Amino acid sequence: MAKWQPSVENLVNARCLIISETDLLAVDSRFNIHHKKQKKMKILITGNMGYIGPSVVSHLRKIYPEAQLIGLDMGYFANCLTNEKVLPECKVDIQYFADVRRLSDDFLEKVDAIVHLAAISNDPMGNKFENVTFEINHQASVNLAKKAKESGVSSFIFASSCSMYGAAEEKPKNENSPLNPLTAYAKSKVYTERDLEQLAGDGFKITSLRFSTACGMSDRLRLDLVLNDFVAGAVASGKITILSDGTPWRPLIHVRDMARAIEWAISRNAADGGEFLAINVGRNDWNFQVKDLAEAVENLMPNVEVSINQNAEPDMRSYRVDFSLFKKLAPHHQPRLDLPTTIEKLKDGLESMGFQDENFRNSRFMRLKVLTHLRETNLLTETLEWA
Repeated sequence: MAKWQPSVENLVNARCLIISETDLLAVDSRFNIHHKKQKKMKILITGNMGYIGPSVVSHLRKIYPEAQLIGLDMGYFANCLTNEKVLPECKVDIQYFADVRRLSDDFLEKVDAIVHLAAISNDPMGNKFENVTFEINHQASVNLAKKAKESGVSSFIFASSCSMYGAAEEKPKNENSPLNPLTAYAKSKVYTERDLEQLAGDGFKITSLRFSTACGMSDRLRLDLVLNDFVAGAVASGKITILSDGTPWRPLIHVRDMARAIEWAISRNAADGGEFLAINVGRNDWNFQVKDLAEAVENLMPNVEVSINQNAEPDMRSYRVDFSLFKKLAPHHQPRLDLPTTIEKLKDGLESMGFQDENFRNSRFMRLKVLTHLRETNLLTETLEWA
C-alpha cells in the first residue's frame, strides 16, 4: 500500500501533523509558532492508533478544544480502518510514529498529562509474544512514567484492566480484592501498577484505570472482543458461536465511556483518591455472563442462531467487578451507553461497511492476525520492531 505523504503546510493548516521521530525538532518549532495562542494544555496519548484511541482523541478534542494533543504509536494497526469519515489522527496536532520502548526526553517536553494506552493488548497476543508483552506493557510503561516525572509531567493515566482479577466468581471484586492474573497480559498490568505506585507523589499524580472489557464501534474496530465478536457473527452469517460454555463472567464498557473516564482521570484532584489511584472503571449492571451477551444480541437481531461449545475446556477468566468507588469519585463521568444501543450501533456500523466475512476470526479485525501477518512478511522482527 502506498504511503500517505501530504505536505507539511497542508497538514499544519488542517491541525493534523504526521511526522517521523527524525523530523521532531524541525517541525515541532513550526507547530508551536502556529498554535502558541490557543495552546492551554499539552496531552500525550500513546497507542492512539488502536481500537480505543480514536474515541479518546475525539473526546479530548471536544473537551479540551484548545489543548495540544500529541499522538504516539508504532502504527501496527494503522491500516485497520473501518468506516471512518476522516483519518482519526487528523484530530491530533502532531502524530509521532515511535516505539514506547525507546523514547527520548524530547517527546515529553512541556507535556502536562500522558494517557498511556500503548500495549500488547489482549491475551492471545500476550500468549504468543510473551516476552515482548512484558517488555512493552510493563518495563516500557514504568520507564515512561519515570521519564514523565523527571520531565515535570503532572498527570499519568495508565490503561489497566479488570482482567487482573482472573478466576474470581464468588463475589464482585473491588480494588482491595486479591489479584489473580492468569495470563501474560494480565500479569503485565499487575506488575506495572505495582511499580507505578512507587513513583507517585511530589506533584506527580498517577491514575491506573482498571477497565472492563472494551466493546462498541470504533474507527479501528476490533472483533477479538466478546460482544463485538457476537455482533459480527450475527451480521455476517446469522450465527453466534460461543467458544466457551457461556458461563464466564465479564464486565463490559463502551470505548466512548472509556474516553470519558480518561477525561476524569486527567482532571481529577489528587485529594480524590490520592496521588496514586488504582480504580475499577465500569458499571455494576454491566457485569454479564457470556451467554447473556449472546442472548442480548439474539433478542435484537431476529433469526440469529446461537451455538455453545459444550465440550469447551473451562475458561478460568471469569470475574465480576464492583465499580462503587468509581461511582463515588467520578459521579459526573459514569458510563452512559446501554447494551441495546451498543449492539445496535455495532450492527449499523458493520452493515454500513458491507461486512459479510463469515471467516472474520481469521481477518485483519483480529489483532493477533495482523501482528502474525506482519511477522510472516518480515515487516516486524521477533521483538515486534519494524524491520
